Amino acid sequence: MAAITASMVAELRGKTDAPMMECKKALTEADGDMAKAEEILRVKLGSKAGKAAARITAEGVVAAAVDAGVGALIEVNCETDFVTKNDSFLALANAAAGLIAKNNPADIEALGALAYSQDGFGPTLEDVRKGLIGKIGENMTFRRFKRFASGAKLATYLHGTRIGVVVEFDGDEVAAKDVAMHVAAMKPVSLTSADVPAELIEKERSVATAKAAESGKPADIAAKMIEGSVQKYLKEVSLVDQVFVKAADGKQTVGAMLKEKSTAVKGFTLYVVGEGIEKKVDDFAAEVAAQVAAAKQSA
Repeated sequence: MAAITASMVAELRGKTDAPMMECKKALTEADGDMAKAEEILRVKLGSKAGKAAARITAEGVVAAAVDAGVGALIEVNCETDFVTKNDSFLALANAAAGLIAKNNPADIEALGALAYSQDGFGPTLEDVRKGLIGKIGENMTFRRFKRFASGAKLATYLHGTRIGVVVEFDGDEVAAKDVAMHVAAMKPVSLTSADVPAELIEKERSVATAKAAESGKPADIAAKMIEGSVQKYLKEVSLVDQVFVKAADGKQTVGAMLKEKSTAVKGFTLYVVGEGIEKKVDDFAAEVAAQVAAAKQSA
C-alpha cells in the first residue's frame, strides 16, 4: 500500500475541489495513483464544472466592444490571474461584449442564452462558458455588463485587461479618449459634485465631524472645517473638478480641458476587475487541523 502524503491530498484537492477527506479516501482506494483517484472522485462527486461553480471568482478581465455607435462593457471573472491570459477565456469575454452590443440582452441569463460556439462548445454562450470551465478547470462567471445606445459618441479605454472605461460624449474624440484614460487612472465617483451619492457625502461629513471634534476648535470654526473637508472631497471625486492627469501646468481641471476642446461628457462607466468581491484565502494547514480535530471527536 502506497503512503498517502499531505502534499498528494493537496494536489488532488486542487484538481478536483473535493473535500480533503474524500481526496484521501480516493487516493487510498487508488493506492496512490493520482489519475485513478481523480477518476474515482469524478464518478463520486460529479463533474468539475458542477463543483467549480461554488468557487469564488475574484480575478478576471474587462472587455469592451463598439459597433455602429452602440457599445458594451463587461466584466468576466475567473479564479486565478493565470486564466486571465488564456486565449479561450479572452475570446469568451470579447465575444460576450460583442453579443451585448448587438443583441441587447436584458440580464446575465439572457446573455447566456444567446447563440455562440467556441472551442467545440455551444450552441449558446452559456454552453461555451460551462464547457470552458471543464476544459480549463476553473470557475468563470459573467459578473456584470452595461450597454451604451444613447446616441452619444463613445470612447473606450482598457488598461490592460483589469480596468475598462466607456465615456459617452459629444465633441472631440481625442479629448474624450484622454478623459477615458483619466477615469481609469483617477477613478472618479461621479461626473459632477452634484452627482455624488448622498450616502458617500454623509460618510465624509461624519469623518470630518469627528476630526473637528477632536481638534477642540470653537463650534463656528469646527463647522467651517467640516464644510471645507466635504467640499474638498467633492472636488477630489467629481470628474470635471479633478485635475486633468495630462495637464501641462498641473492645475487644469478636466472640466476646463473639455471646455477648451469644445467637448461635453454625458457620462462614464468604470469597471475594475474584482471590485467589491471578497477574495477567499485558503489556509491549508488550518483546514488539515480542523479535519483532524473533527475526526478525533467522531472517533
